[in-house]
Amino acid sequence: MDRTKEGWISGFVGVLIFSGSLPATRVAVADFDPLFLTLARACIAGVLGAILLLILRQKRPDRADLPSLGIVSLGVVIGFPLLTALALRHITSAQSIVFIGLLPLTTAIFGVMRGGERPHPAFWIFSGLGGCLVAGFSLRHGYSASPTGDLLMLGAILLCGLGYAEGAKLSRRLGGWQVISWALVLSLPVTAPLPLLTWPASLSVVALPAWLGLAYVSLFSMLIGFVFWYRGLALGGIAGVGQLQLLQPFFGLTLSAVLLQEAVAWPMIAVTVGVILCVAGAKHFAKSDGKGVALIAKAEASPRS
Repeated sequence: MDRTKEGWISGFVGVLIFSGSLPATRVAVADFDPLFLTLARACIAGVLGAILLLILRQKRPDRADLPSLGIVSLGVVIGFPLLTALALRHITSAQSIVFIGLLPLTTAIFGVMRGGERPHPAFWIFSGLGGCLVAGFSLRHGYSASPTGDLLMLGAILLCGLGYAEGAKLSRRLGGWQVISWALVLSLPVTAPLPLLTWPASLSVVALPAWLGLAYVSLFSMLIGFVFWYRGLALGGIAGVGQLQLLQPFFGLTLSAVLLQEAVAWPMIAVTVGVILCVAGAKHFAKSDGKGVALIAKAEASPRS
């Protein structure tokens, strides 16, 4: 299989996994404190990542890679999970999922700034159109409902886009799953002890759905999803594959309606369909220079130590 196509497939799988993140977080914060949920999910995933790195005897990252890993940790290990958990105390998961439509645009912008990509000018038209559809919907239907929730989600999207682009760039040297594993491990000095300070007063009041939500965001959202996502971004191009995030609202809204019985009004569906249509145009004009494919192939073939 062509490795660029493989990158798109890998990115699509990552999007499918991430689509369950906000509904699972919504369920979990019903019984868990948002700060505890953020730290616990990162701690659990960090321990699992450390085990994988040890078992597979992965080479330690160079000192020069540590600042980039720090940015990844700030963006996707701490920043995005914490801000979305706080936002979901003010808005529904269906409302928050619509904001995910802005992620492709922020990821593409940071891909240019941090990854050195240069998409065709027409790419920005399709990417910007998708972002404007989502922003327009949010200003009309979300901001008046909860300005606090909207602002928290916007902050989460900015940090997440930065973490995606930085992690994808680093994946070209270290490999996709290694990047998120090392970022989680480097965060353990913070994420390991602090959950004890925010531990629930009584575990008896924590219902099973909240435990299942914690399990999902720890295993799938925090680790497995990134294995596919960073690999996809590195192989297929940050700006191009990043547009697959436009599909996440569709999957997420479906999960919110089916699992949480949340109302999904027709404007939400219309906006989601609109941004999905932007994927084809953005994909057509997003060109990968092939460097990511060659570099990640080299990273995968590098000897273990």
